Amino acid sequence: MTERKPPDVPFESWVERQIRVAQERGEFDNLPGAGQPIPHLGDDDELWWVKNKLKREGLSTEALLPPSLQLRREAARLPDTVADLPTESAVREVVADLNRRIAAHLLAPSGPLVPVHTVDADEAVAAWRASRGGGGPRGK
Repeated sequence: MTERKPPDVPFESWVERQIRVAQERGEFDNLPGAGQPIPHLGDDDELWWVKNKLKREGLSTEALLPPSLQLRREAARLPDTVADLPTESAVREVVADLNRRIAAHLLAPSGPLVPVHTVDADEAVAAWRASRGGGGPRGK
C-alpha cells in the first residue's frame, strides 16, 4: 500500500517520487501490453469501451435499453422468434410469457414513457401459420 503524502511535500513531487520508486523496484516491467499500441486510440467511436465491456460481459446493446423499449423490440421480433417453433401451443406459450412481462411493466413502468401493448395471441398464431405455408401442425 502506498504511504500517505506528508503535509509539507507538494502533491506533484510526491506523486513523481512514488512513480520513480516503483520504477526502481521494477513494478512497471513486463506489464501486459507493453510495447503495443493502445487499442482504439485512433477510433472515431467514443463509446468503444462501452461496447467492449458489453462484449466481455456477454451482453448486447439492448441490455442498455429501458424496459419499455426492450419489450417493444421483443414484440416486433415475435414473428422471427416463433418462426421455428413446432406447435401452436408453443407459440401461445411464448406470446403468453411476453404478455405477462408487458403487463408487469405496465403495472409499474420505469424509464421513459414509451407505449407498449400486449400481443394478440390469435394474431401471432395466424402469422405463424401463414409463415409456415398456411398449414403445419396445430399441436394444442
